[in-house]
Amino acid sequence: MEDFMTDKMKYEKAKKKAKNIRGFYINLMCYCIVIPILIFVNLTYVPQFQWFWFSMLGWGFGLFAHAMETFQFNPLFSKDWEERKLKQFMDEEKQKQEKLKQS
Repeated sequence: MEDFMTDKMKYEKAKKKAKNIRGFYINLMCYCIVIPILIFVNLTYVPQFQWFWFSMLGWGFGLFAHAMETFQFNPLFSKDWEERKLKQFMDEEKQKQEKLKQS
């Protein structure tokens, strides 16, 4: 029964990851379709002010953040950092509990 739960949890985790990757690629595809349309509209009707840069850079930044989250790339807070912090917090909590028992 325990193996079943582990397999089920693994399946759900894999399913969630696949859904996130699919969502990222849909976002990327929309970006690649919409931004050229915005550039065309902008340069056709208001060429003296290039407002498409705002959309392109804003959405591009969001797309980059989406990619970092989807593919689990975070140079500042790596998985090792997170595990070290969890261990630190757990050790601190354990020390607090021990002090309370001694009092």
